[in-house]
Amino acid sequence: MNPSTNVDLTPFNTLALPGRAARYQKITAPEALTAPELVKEKRFVLGGGSNLVLTGDFDGLLLHMAIPGKRLVKEDAEAWFIEAGAGENWHDFVQWTLTRGWPGLENLSLIPGTVGAAPIQNIGAYGLEVADCLHSVTGWDFEKKALLTIDRGDCRFAYRDSLFKQQGWHLNGRIAITSVIFRLAKAWQPNMRYADIAQELATREIAAPSAQDIATAVIAVRQRKLPDPAVTPNAGSFFHNPVVEAVLAEALADAYPTLPRYPQPDGRVKLAAGWLIEQAGWKGKALGPVGMYEKQALVLVNRGGATGQDVVRTMAAVQAAVREKFAVELTPEPIFL
Repeated sequence: MNPSTNVDLTPFNTLALPGRAARYQKITAPEALTAPELVKEKRFVLGGGSNLVLTGDFDGLLLHMAIPGKRLVKEDAEAWFIEAGAGENWHDFVQWTLTRGWPGLENLSLIPGTVGAAPIQNIGAYGLEVADCLHSVTGWDFEKKALLTIDRGDCRFAYRDSLFKQQGWHLNGRIAITSVIFRLAKAWQPNMRYADIAQELATREIAAPSAQDIATAVIAVRQRKLPDPAVTPNAGSFFHNPVVEAVLAEALADAYPTLPRYPQPDGRVKLAAGWLIEQAGWKGKALGPVGMYEKQALVLVNRGGATGQDVVRTMAAVQAAVREKFAVELTPEPIFL
């Protein structure tokens, strides 16, 4: 281990926020994590930086996971089992599985970030979550000084949540995910539950879509609605879709008949955060250099020169506006460092 010192982290977060790491090490193989000195270090494990709000300098060791590799581990009569290194680009990996004839991840096309970060947040879009296709996660446990393999059933997946967040393992740097195995079922069916995807396919006059057709539709919809981080720095959807008690959802629906709402198995109701933000007057509105995107109110963008404190200030203003109008609390998706 020979970490670099005083490293600029602006290129390593998609919001392009300024900050420096006291120490920085790029990790390209699991063996690099076994160095004894890492156990005593204050650590943060970084993937693609697409779900991160950098609030300033980091006075510890930043481990940038860049472990490559992707392969078919095995297959049986029901599924293919595909392994990918934590550093693989998520979108590129999804497209690679499709070119190999292994469908199942297409609804998650064009989500920024890395494979290793995907289970932490349980990323999801257009009716699919990573948890639906994940088989197991392997990572280095700095406390136990061993590689652990955690099966899907033990990952405690929930909406944008997992064991890695619940236990604080990601934020305190205890676990560094090194690889992920996905189980892609051979009995594939197109997932077109979301109206945007169905409409895109209808526009293209595709009645019986392939997995690649679904991916192409998802990419088109995302490109139309969401800003490219390379052009307009952002961290994707900034707030969770709030889940509220049915009584509150009914009251809001009476007052706002067009409110999108989605009943949950536990009797509660999920609301669309983007709709709430737009109705609260924040679509396209900015507070200094930070605002909510004009085409999708759920996306917070850096319009140039923003700091982490600018993001925090705008986030708080949006939360206050939604709270005042709807009595609903918005929770941010990104991790704050």
